[in-house]
Parts: sequence; structure tokens; C-alpha cells
Amino acid sequence: MALDGINNDFIKEPKIVDKNYDNSKMSNEDFLKVLLADLQWQDPLEAKDISEFINNSVKLREMEILNDFQKTIDMLKSVNESNALLYGSSLIGKKIFYEGNATYVQNGKSTVQFKLEDNADVVDVIVMNSMGQVVESQTFKDVTGNQEMTFKIENENLPDGYYTVYIEAKKNGEKVKATVYSQALVESILREDGKIKAVFGNNKVDIDAIVQIGG
Repeated sequence: MALDGINNDFIKEPKIVDKNYDNSKMSNEDFLKVLLADLQWQDPLEAKDISEFINNSVKLREMEILNDFQKTIDMLKSVNESNALLYGSSLIGKKIFYEGNATYVQNGKSTVQFKLEDNADVVDVIVMNSMGQVVESQTFKDVTGNQEMTFKIENENLPDGYYTVYIEAKKNGEKVKATVYSQALVESILREDGKIKAVFGNNKVDIDAIVQIGG
């Protein structure tokens, strides 16, 4: 709106932010600058209702609270990850049981546990070396589902290292799914994709998948 006696060419609205500014990432300070500039440069003959200013002030406070809350969440997340990494480092050099089928054999010995989703007439446990050769096997009969079963490897001729365990369970000729828990020797700990993982052999496993320490 032009004012009598004043050349509008000499009136320039202030530049608060760039025209391509992303409003979704506006800081509290920039928000306040825009709000105050809007009040300062408004048409005095069409002044805005003070209630709108109050509403905007409330929104500013809400933004501050949300920003503070997000900072707190980020800080807690960082602390939690650091604590998890510190805890994980205490596992280095220790044996663990984890959900997986690569089991560590040391001095010819290892222990494997498995659990079936249903009863099975026959369960074959097969252990293979890195070349795909069967080095150990055992057959279980009439195994109850959802019950932990233990298979021990005791063969002094086996070199130290990791071996792959396969479980073949059947009920009336149909396959029964099995969950395998194997031993591992933790070599290192790393943080990957926001998760803390134990490293052993050629494997990495979330520490949440560890079901037992020692043994």
C-alpha cells in the first residue's frame, strides 16, 4: 500500500532469510526475526491482531521444546550406544552362545544347542568343515518341540576353528524348522548401522543375539 507523499522506491523490505530458505529447518532465532520483521513492516492502517502474535509466540515455544527434546533424545541415544560399545568390549576373548550355525571348536571340543518349532520323529545333526566335509554327526529320535537339545563335539583330531552345523528335522516326512545356538570366541566389537556387533571368524552378530556368555 502506497503512502501519500512517500516514494515507495525508497522503501525496501528487509531481507531476513534467502528466498530458497527451507522453512521446515527454520531455527528459533530465524523464526523470531521473521516474526518481528513482519510486525515492524506491517501496514499501520491494517495492523494485525495481537492474538496472532501470541499464537506465533506459542508456536515458537513449541519449537523450542521440540528442539530441546530432540537434543535430549540424541544425547541419550549417543550415551546408550557408547555404553553398549563399552559393554561389548568386555566380551572380547570370551566364549559366547549366539543364534547361528557357525560353531567354534577348540581342542577338539564345542557345544551346540538347538530347538525345534514342533515335535520331530528324527533329527540329524551334521557338522561340516570349511571344505564341506562331514566331520561329526548324530541322530536324535522323538524330539519334543520347543525344548532345548544339546549336541557336543568331542573330536581331538579337529583343528581349532569354525565349523558349520546343519539340523535336519522331520515329522511324518515333513521338515520341521530348527533354531541353532552355537559357540563363538569374540575377537572384536564394532558399531555398524547403529548396532553393536560381536566379530568372530568371518561372522558378525548383534550382541542382542547373544544368549549366553561363557560355557
